[in-house]
Amino acid sequence: MKLSWIDISITLSYLGSMLVIGWTLRKKARLNKESYLMGGKKLPWYLLGLSDASDMFDISGTMWMVTLCFIYGMKSIWVPWLWPVFNQVFLMMYLSKWLRRSNATTGAEWLATRFGSGRKAQASHISVVVFALLGCFGFMAYGFVGLGKFMEIFIPWSSVQHLVPFHVSPEYVPHVYGIVFTLFATFYSVIGGMHSIVLGDLIKYIILTLGCIAVAIIAVLQLRGHALPVPEGWKTPFFHRELGIDWSGILRDANKKIAEDGFSPFGFFFMMMLFKGIFASLAGPAPNYDMQKILSTRSPKEASKMTGFVSIVLLPVRYSLIIGLTVLALLNYNLLDLSSASGTDFEKILPSAIIQFIPAGVLGLIFTGLLGAFMSTFSGTLNAAQAYVVNDIYLKYLNPRADNRQIIAGNYITGVVVVVLSILLGFFVRNVNSVLQWIVGALYGGYIASNMFKWYWWRFNSNGFFWGMAAGITAALVFPYLFPNDLPLYKWPLLFVISIAGCLAGTFTAPAADMTTLKKFYSTVKPWGFWKPVLRAVREEDPTFAPNRGFGLDMFNVVIGILAQCCLTILPMYLVLGMKVPLTVTLLILTAVILILKKTWWARLEN
Repeated sequence: MKLSWIDISITLSYLGSMLVIGWTLRKKARLNKESYLMGGKKLPWYLLGLSDASDMFDISGTMWMVTLCFIYGMKSIWVPWLWPVFNQVFLMMYLSKWLRRSNATTGAEWLATRFGSGRKAQASHISVVVFALLGCFGFMAYGFVGLGKFMEIFIPWSSVQHLVPFHVSPEYVPHVYGIVFTLFATFYSVIGGMHSIVLGDLIKYIILTLGCIAVAIIAVLQLRGHALPVPEGWKTPFFHRELGIDWSGILRDANKKIAEDGFSPFGFFFMMMLFKGIFASLAGPAPNYDMQKILSTRSPKEASKMTGFVSIVLLPVRYSLIIGLTVLALLNYNLLDLSSASGTDFEKILPSAIIQFIPAGVLGLIFTGLLGAFMSTFSGTLNAAQAYVVNDIYLKYLNPRADNRQIIAGNYITGVVVVVLSILLGFFVRNVNSVLQWIVGALYGGYIASNMFKWYWWRFNSNGFFWGMAAGITAALVFPYLFPNDLPLYKWPLLFVISIAGCLAGTFTAPAADMTTLKKFYSTVKPWGFWKPVLRAVREEDPTFAPNRGFGLDMFNVVIGILAQCCLTILPMYLVLGMKVPLTVTLLILTAVILILKKTWWARLEN
């Protein structure tokens, strides 16, 4: 066992508090469906924003990002654009309030406000439910594997093997650990619903923030008077056509990792990320915990504030930990245990660096915070999956007249089934990066076209939505077998074209949505885009109706918002590395952007 009694006490206290929270809030969660799934839409925006940020601060993603920072240095800040991380800026500036105005419970229910709820709209409804569940299962399996790798270092299998009445092959040890803590996370999230998830996220965020700051300070102290053994180009975020980082003579396995990742033509890789990221951001949030938090806010105005708050509370704290552990790992690389059955496993840098270089007490904070990070991500994703199964399958097709007791029972049963399926899926995952690349590069590629058109083009209908989603998801599932050795991102344009073809074919082989539905949607949501025929129809009934002419300002705010997000990301990296001039420039840029957004966004927020 690598944990001291202080560390174990911190962890057990946290786990005990989660059980108490889940059990204490169970009655409030069981009041009705909205209370269970959305906290009754009464939770303040800053708590929901902090909870959303906590869901994004997951073990698997952080392990991956520490690996990226170690190998790619400052250039690693661009790789998370695969998600893309800047979709939060699009949400902040306009899409969150558009989404919240619908007053829906899930993304599938939202479709009824756009396409209607008749028989013709059922296909689009089913397609988004399928996508949502695929995404939820993928993210839960992704977190499951990351947690297992994390726990394996802190609790060596040799120290607990004698307590297990069966043999476990080395490659499945992470899965065993994943199962144990997955079941624990399931309890408090299934029993307490959104109320316990948000409160648990708050406690976890406080613990993790204290730990991240402590790690950053430790890294600063160890770095003082030492030079990092890194190649040329590691300390700058700027790049040319090629990556420009060569670990030859320093760490040969790092070059092998770069070759395996497929990021070497970095200019092309970056342009592909940016191209995909813009369209993905225009499509709005995917149907997961992020969307559920937006729909759970008290008003459209608070939805915008919430998504803006996410980047502020997430990025500086998370990157303090990332750069801190990276510095410690680089200074003491020979002390790390990165061996695995397949060779050097750089995804183990995070847990190995924590166990080797972080003192007792602080180690307990980080260990507990990251364990809580897994639990918050897992519980948030599980909550989203429950919402889609119960609200969009059980209540819509199986038992529309279900009473509150039946709804709560349905949530409990659904939670257990979803967890079991995600665990089974986790056994087929090779590593964190493989499932991550499939989710962001392939599956989400099939989602983008349909969900982009739905916001900005009045003629787009449910038939187009269904065929766009069907074409995209089918291609996403088939592409890994057709192109097993290619990075999914590089095949995304083909996937996008296939999805667009499905959208257009479906749209023009069926009539537009009912004009009554379109008028209600347009006058309520007030999107900009290609809505002229609907605007004309709305003005026939209300000549005073003013269309949304905010496209230019929204796009301006998006650009400088992304700049602010980049500053928040790289600020703690410059601070820990002691790079004073870049740090000063970054602070000046961030200050200027904040002052601009105060006038162009904050002062103009509306419901």
